[in-house]
Amino acid sequence: MLAAVLAVCAGTGGCAGDGIAAQDARAFVTPVQLLRQAPDALRAAGSSQAHTSLETAVGGTRVTIRGKGVYDFRRQLGRLTLVLPPGPTGVPVHRPITELLAPGALYMKNRGAGVPADKWVRVDTDTLSDGNLVTGGATDPCAAAEVLRGTRTASYVGETRVAGVAVRHYRGTADLHLAARNAPSSGAASLRAAADGFATADVPFDVYLDDQGRIRKLRQRFSFPGGRRDDAVAVYATTLLFGFGTPVSVTLPDEKDIYTGRIAEG
Repeated sequence: MLAAVLAVCAGTGGCAGDGIAAQDARAFVTPVQLLRQAPDALRAAGSSQAHTSLETAVGGTRVTIRGKGVYDFRRQLGRLTLVLPPGPTGVPVHRPITELLAPGALYMKNRGAGVPADKWVRVDTDTLSDGNLVTGGATDPCAAAEVLRGTRTASYVGETRVAGVAVRHYRGTADLHLAARNAPSSGAASLRAAADGFATADVPFDVYLDDQGRIRKLRQRFSFPGGRRDDAVAVYATTLLFGFGTPVSVTLPDEKDIYTGRIAEG
């Protein structure tokens, strides 16, 4: 999915008492420990709205894919609508893509590349070289958070605000091999695939947590192997989470609605 896009472009908070309790608890943990627990805070929250963006550079031109949707962190189900960048003339080259995210699977509609408009494409995420951290054009919010379970180094940067919410900013580096070992079984295989498929298993990040320890913003840098041995292509993934507790209804496609034919290359 990401390769196809690059080819085209080349041509709510709790009560005050809860906040105080959370601050007291944070005094006894290091930034590394705190960030490794961040995915659990999202599961406790249940669900949220999500905005995503994926950025890279093609021939000196920055390319950005943006997504909007909802995600259920307990069931690991989500729905995103992706808007691909326009072509050189500024005219859209692709209809918005609908993605359904599920444990171990990614479903895409309006995929293009010879896929009928009324059909879905299903991809097993543990077969992708990046575990679907960037290939689908958006980073699965749950997978993005699970990467933090592999945090090796982290430091507290300071307080700031994200979308009007007071947050604490941390900066660090996660290791995908460690994240895979620490992740629940439902997400471990995809993280292992990513650890082996990227140019490096190290993932630098900036993350912003609210008073409940929930991720409000997460920016990560992934590195794809380039055309030459020592070359790597940087891809920046940003995930914004808000509207916690938003109802999420996701129905996965029936087998008869899934396309099984050949998909055109790039």
